Amino acid sequence: LSFDPAQPANAKATIDVDLASIDTGSREADDEVAGKLWFNTKTYPTANFVSTGVKPLGGNRYEVAGKLTIKGRTRDVVAPVTVTAQGNLATFDGAFSFKRTDFAIGEGAWADTTTVANDIQIQFHILATGGK
Repeated sequence: LSFDPAQPANAKATIDVDLASIDTGSREADDEVAGKLWFNTKTYPTANFVSTGVKPLGGNRYEVAGKLTIKGRTRDVVAPVTVTAQGNLATFDGAFSFKRTDFAIGEGAWADTTTVANDIQIQFHILATGGK
């Protein structure tokens, strides 16, 4: 993560998520979503986001555009982000949504969006420490 509020056009972010870290609250469900029909974590162990641009919206609000890759499929996403700085610390809070079928999450019998919703909402809270 590289962010200077005085130069938002130069901001960059790369985020990797270990998909094996998914915790559904049930061991059986954890095993199911790690399987081939869902995230296929043996073949695709991480989801990845790489920013492509940051646009200031005023105050401490920004719009972050980027590429989200899950299961080898990449799609464009845009997230409104609020940045709160306190001394050497900053928090980045935001959210975005996507369609799970765009990434083949829930294949086979699980592809039916009446059983499991197609719309996925991602909310994030990132705490960063300033420095070079």
